[in-house]
Amino acid sequence: MNEEQLSKIQAIAEAALLAAGKPLSLDQLRALFTEDERPARQVMEHVMMLLDGACKGRGFELRKVASGYRLQVREEFAPWVSRLFEEKPPRYSRALLETLALIAYRQPITRGEIEDIRGVTVSSNIIRTLLEREWVRVVGYRDVPGRPAMYATTRQFLDYFNLSGLDQMPPLSEIRDLEEIGREIEKSIQAEIKFDSAPAQPAEDNPPGETFH
Repeated sequence: MNEEQLSKIQAIAEAALLAAGKPLSLDQLRALFTEDERPARQVMEHVMMLLDGACKGRGFELRKVASGYRLQVREEFAPWVSRLFEEKPPRYSRALLETLALIAYRQPITRGEIEDIRGVTVSSNIIRTLLEREWVRVVGYRDVPGRPAMYATTRQFLDYFNLSGLDQMPPLSEIRDLEEIGREIEKSIQAEIKFDSAPAQPAEDNPPGETFH
């Protein structure tokens, strides 16, 4: 395949990613082409490398996440670009962030196991918010009396936090406590620039007197 053909495929991929406004996998990008012109996966991977290089020094970047590739504003420009939008990123309570952190690092995990670790009751509103945001999902039921649901993170969770896999999360040994994990998650949320129309979820206040153990 010559340079002109590669440039055309790169331009088509760039246009598709800009129009989609969401991650696209290699197969989704390849499906844009007719059968007789469809590039091989290895060629498409090379094209994405070329596109990544073309983004160097620009205000946006090509990012590979769990669902595929997407074009997004570079994080360092978020303070300026965010002024285009009246709606601010939602703020979440420490209780919700710690619950999300436990699910991410200890999955699959039940609500009761989360409560045992945190030392406090997990609000039903917290679990509902995480499910509605599609950051967590029920992956099964623990084979114990009551068969409690087991929760794990989703592909949407990885996409939102710019991760292609759970192995990109900071090692648990490098983080001192759940509160520190919560702060890191909150920083990621506040830095996120949302281009979709999904309504922001209201902050969940900590129950009175709740403390972290």
